[in-house]
Amino acid sequence: MKSKKQWAVFAVGLVVVLAILVGVKAGQIVTMVRAGEAFVPPPESVTSAKVEATEWEASRAAVGSLVAVQGVTLAAELPGTVRQIAFESGSNVRRGQVLVRFDTSAEEAQLAAATADAALAKVNLERAQRLRQGEANAQADLDAADAKAKQADATVRNLQAIIAKKTIRAPFDGRISIRQVELGQVVSPGSPIASLQSVTPIHADFWLPQQALVDLAAGQKVRLRTDTFPRADWTGEITTVNPEVDPVTRNVRVRATFPNKDGRLRPGMFVNVAVLSADKHKVLAIPATAVMFAPYGDSVYVIEQKKDANGKPTLVARQQFVRTGERRGDLVAVLDGLKGGETVVSSGVFKLRNGAAVAVNDSLAPRAQLAPKPTEN
Repeated sequence: MKSKKQWAVFAVGLVVVLAILVGVKAGQIVTMVRAGEAFVPPPESVTSAKVEATEWEASRAAVGSLVAVQGVTLAAELPGTVRQIAFESGSNVRRGQVLVRFDTSAEEAQLAAATADAALAKVNLERAQRLRQGEANAQADLDAADAKAKQADATVRNLQAIIAKKTIRAPFDGRISIRQVELGQVVSPGSPIASLQSVTPIHADFWLPQQALVDLAAGQKVRLRTDTFPRADWTGEITTVNPEVDPVTRNVRVRATFPNKDGRLRPGMFVNVAVLSADKHKVLAIPATAVMFAPYGDSVYVIEQKKDANGKPTLVARQQFVRTGERRGDLVAVLDGLKGGETVVSSGVFKLRNGAAVAVNDSLAPRAQLAPKPTEN
């Protein structure tokens, strides 16, 4: 009997303990819920930018390749053995400068013999002419002497031409590439010797859609940039617009010429070009980092000042859908959705939601530029 009473007391105590634990836990949960309801998330730290009304010059962007004004691969026209190399790889050469000489000892010996034959033929022709004046020989003798003199002279000129062709000279001023022959090498006709490129000035070839033909004209200004030299740009002008349009792509090929006195631009380089126009148009420009690009529509966060639950002024981000246009450098044009003078979030947009409180800190914000240039560390 006593054992049953002890079990009953134990059971009652256990129930009391469980009730106390449940009550404590329920109190904690209620406290956490109330704290969560009263919790206000801290404002997100962002940077801002003003929506600026500005003017952009009209331009058409394209990608192109650099082409030498004059460029050839020097090659042997006749077979021969290399006896002299008179240039250094990568050096600048002048027009007419001797680059490579081939062995011409056999031709020079033949030229000496041919010169002697030509001299003898000339003497015989003069003698035949004197004899003919005195009618001491026939006309046929004079004709034969004349033909013999001409034949000997032609032989001399032929050997001189062969010797000249075995001396490779620069056809124009330019920069020569790494040589592809060595001293003593026997080369055959057509064997490449080196590439010669004229790089001052230099051409840039690019393609534009046929709709651009209405605005293209020779002499129009063109700006060139390349990733190889990101801190530099070059200004040139259109020199040629192809008279025909590619029937496959419906694009027209355009060639512009740029000064290149320092020789930094090289044939074959990939470049970005912009054909400039004198016309300008007004745009609303914001940093491209302010735009959230999405399939359902592009949007930005406009910073507005409102009052919180306690009546204190606070900055709030309001999501605003926009229609964007042309992009240049760090900026993008907004065609619809914003007004000049409004302030938008320029960085930190991906951590925001509509109506979120923000704290603006522009101390470390990078400056958006129309023509950005990298800074050196």
